[in-house]
Amino acid sequence: MMIRAKGLSTREINSAISAAENKIDIVDCFGERFIGCGSSGRRINITGTPGNALGAYLDGSEIIVKGNAQDAVGDTMNDGMITIYGNAGDALGYAMRGGRIFVRDDSGYRTGIHMKEYGDKKPVIVVGGRCGSFLGEYLAGGLIIVLGIGCNTFPAGFFTGTGMHGGSMFIRSAVPPAGLPEQVIVKQANQSEMSLIKDILKEFCSYFDISADTIYDRPFYMLTSNSKNPYKQLYTEN
Repeated sequence: MMIRAKGLSTREINSAISAAENKIDIVDCFGERFIGCGSSGRRINITGTPGNALGAYLDGSEIIVKGNAQDAVGDTMNDGMITIYGNAGDALGYAMRGGRIFVRDDSGYRTGIHMKEYGDKKPVIVVGGRCGSFLGEYLAGGLIIVLGIGCNTFPAGFFTGTGMHGGSMFIRSAVPPAGLPEQVIVKQANQSEMSLIKDILKEFCSYFDISADTIYDRPFYMLTSNSKNPYKQLYTEN
């Protein structure tokens, strides 16, 4: 099914998606918001630039964007897959709690803010280029990987890991991270730790036709929190 997004409202686009059997091609996309919101069981191909909150509350559908995407991609996403053949805006994966988001190029500020995991739900974000400031802010669970392809400096902005109290980040970089908050532990990932993300990196490379040699020519730094509850002093004990 083909949907021409230009001139359609969010309700009209998502109603058409719900009415389609499985595969949907959306063309002439110029900033329409909330595409695929809460969707499950669909494969949605988008040509153009979808607006804010693409795939918000996504519950199992696959969304493929041949272009850039704006802010809050995968907001509170529960399950499924979002693949972006370009850049993503701010707050990528905000409060994401399941599924995967792959971005070929760069993402903006606050990538992975408030990500969390529960039970067998473990969200994953992989960014091929660099991220803006506040990467992994208040990270509570899940996995963020930043590859820094084409970047000769540390591929994230200021305040990486601020408020981080769970989950992990792997950042490929020619230089080690500096100026991290006290609650963040950083170390160069060893072979055993790299094995934890090997399959994800292989999948990412296959999606975007990237050579693995491009990925493993620099060290990866692993960031974790140094306490299960770094804000314990804020609460009274029973």
